[in-house]
Amino acid sequence: MKLLDSLKSLKPLEIGALVVFILFIILPARVPIALTGVFDSPIGILGLLVITIALFIYSNPVLGVVFILVAYELIRRGALNTGKPTTQLLTMENTNQASKDEALKKFNSPQEYTLEEEVIQKMAPASQNFIKMDGSDYKPVMEQTKGASLI
Repeated sequence: MKLLDSLKSLKPLEIGALVVFILFIILPARVPIALTGVFDSPIGILGLLVITIALFIYSNPVLGVVFILVAYELIRRGALNTGKPTTQLLTMENTNQASKDEALKKFNSPQEYTLEEEVIQKMAPASQNFIKMDGSDYKPVMEQTKGASLI
């Protein structure tokens, strides 16, 4: 009942704005490129927030609620025009696991060999000249420990 009473108390200017807002939400109108940059920036979003608060304070709250939907659509449609990353945040993509797997295969293409593997293939197996199996001439020498304690 309160909603009907608040709709009856709308002024002609508010009714016109409400009709324009509803038409913008329903119809698939594109946002002009010149306005896209305005609504896709932090200052533009702040401006939309200020307008929304002003509509709640100085006009009918129904107009403020509908303007929240208009602001969302302005940001979404503007981001669709520019192709900025905000489109990924505002629209949900219908993807399945198979398409995700294909994308991962493209990103992670198989590599033939890394640098380390190439070096090991060139060097392995170690030559017999490098490894002496007959023993070495090295003999460890232990020096006298003069004045050292036993503990």
